[in-house]
Amino acid sequence: MTKPILYIGNRNYSSWSLRPHMALAMAGIAFDEKLIRFGEPTFSRAVRRISKAGLVPILEHNGLKIWDTLAIMEYAAETWPGKNLWPKNKAARAMARSLAAEMHSGFRNLRTDCPMNLRWGPKPYPVSEAVMKEVARMEQAFFTAQKSFGKGGPFLFGQFCITDAMFTPLLSRLETYCVPVSARTRAYMKAVFSTAAFKQWKDLALKEPWIVPEDEVIG
Repeated sequence: MTKPILYIGNRNYSSWSLRPHMALAMAGIAFDEKLIRFGEPTFSRAVRRISKAGLVPILEHNGLKIWDTLAIMEYAAETWPGKNLWPKNKAARAMARSLAAEMHSGFRNLRTDCPMNLRWGPKPYPVSEAVMKEVARMEQAFFTAQKSFGKGGPFLFGQFCITDAMFTPLLSRLETYCVPVSARTRAYMKAVFSTAAFKQWKDLALKEPWIVPEDEVIG
């Protein structure tokens, strides 16, 4: 089996690229990462040579090309079942999938108003009532998952899984913009930020010299 290649965008900005990075790295799956820089005139052409969808991330493995973050992680869960990318317990797995899907399609105000920008903060920033309503829902989801299935580890379902990977960029936004959250959520954030997978990504993100003006929504 060949080593998979994960094509990503700029680590500082690309929240969707961070998610499969976290899932693969935390599962101990060996993979190569290839960065295609945002803002370059050749970006769209370079990405479309790999996937006609024209977006990162993309996983290339054994002749297959998988695009969309959640599809990539589902593929990884099927290909490396022993890595337990989803919880083993059926009820926990159902909740984990539901939360991952909710994140995939929801929390739009938080994602739009507070873009991922790892080098910007942490700095206090006034957020809207709409953002705080989404943060409240997110914290409620975290509490329910941890109370129901969180024994055995500091993550939502005890051990790190795809759901944690999906929420990692949102946690980074809470940190970057100093969004007020509960002590329980802070402890969860600390657990995610303390992983080698996140530290590696952030260290490389902070070393990137490139500025993409349209992604610097907040000056």
